[in-house]
Amino acid sequence: MTIDRSLVEYLEKLGRIHLTEEERSASEKDLQSILTYIDTLNELDTDGVEPASHSFPVANVMRDDTVTNGADTENILKNAPQSRDGCFVVHKTVE
Repeated sequence: MTIDRSLVEYLEKLGRIHLTEEERSASEKDLQSILTYIDTLNELDTDGVEPASHSFPVANVMRDDTVTNGADTENILKNAPQSRDGCFVVHKTVE
């Protein structure tokens, strides 16, 4: 496949972008070099190579979600200006 001016203009229209003539020429060359590189990769012999989504094994590195400290209501409310029944007392913001 070759990249030509009409394809670049079509992609420009699809992307809803406006390129200058210089940018169109550069895009044409860049896209063509990408396709050439892909063709080079397609020449590789991959028979017997198992498909992989990552280059290294992926494992769940998340720790268990366990509670390590309980709610210390007294210390939490110690510095509150006002508290009642184990809760903060705040000004009413909605009428």
